[in-house]
Amino acid sequence: MTRTVLHVVTNVSHYDNPEHKTGLWLSELTHAYDIFAAHGFRQKIVSPEGGKSPLEPRSLRWPFLDISARRWLNDPSRMALLDNTLSPEQTDSSEYDVIYFTGGHAVMWDFPDSIGLQQITRDIHERGGIVSSVCHGYCGLLNTRLSDGELLVKARRITGFSWTEEVLAGVSREMPYNAQQEMQKRGARYEKAFLPFTPNVVDDGRLVTGQNPFSAKLTATRVVSLLKP
Repeated sequence: MTRTVLHVVTNVSHYDNPEHKTGLWLSELTHAYDIFAAHGFRQKIVSPEGGKSPLEPRSLRWPFLDISARRWLNDPSRMALLDNTLSPEQTDSSEYDVIYFTGGHAVMWDFPDSIGLQQITRDIHERGGIVSSVCHGYCGLLNTRLSDGELLVKARRITGFSWTEEVLAGVSREMPYNAQQEMQKRGARYEKAFLPFTPNVVDDGRLVTGQNPFSAKLTATRVVSLLKP
């Protein structure tokens, strides 16, 4: 049976300061997309509002602009996918086995309060599908509640971009909130690697999360392993 993955990307193009640009961290999408494609999975892309997903400028520089990301940038058909993402209203959650939240600081603004994304996530999880995220993508899981009213992340092992990494990245003062702290406030059992900016993935049943941009391949690989019969 062919599996289907729903990638989630942002619509936000700047921080609170409009001059500070942000957007999708491209390799967090492309690394996972390549792995899922290699296993024959169908893939679609959704965003909170549908339409264009801007790119994080820093993700288009060395060392992040690797072969995978460069190949995407040079492929008009792939770039068109980011110009014409689905909206939650155009998305039938019953079609998907996996939801995968990509990152980039932008998602801190538009992922947490998207009711449409919360509904899709809840539906996939409660049908026995996999909920996954990488880096700041875990902000998309902050406010998702299950049908019984409990938060999806409560008492679950989880990782995502740490506050230490935020400080080291030099942008902590511009963050709208501390994502790691907000996860812990919701009862999530947050974990991080001993060394910042090293690949790290945590799985708790059908919840699979990666810590930073360098964790995308490992996150997708872990998802694939859970889908094997």
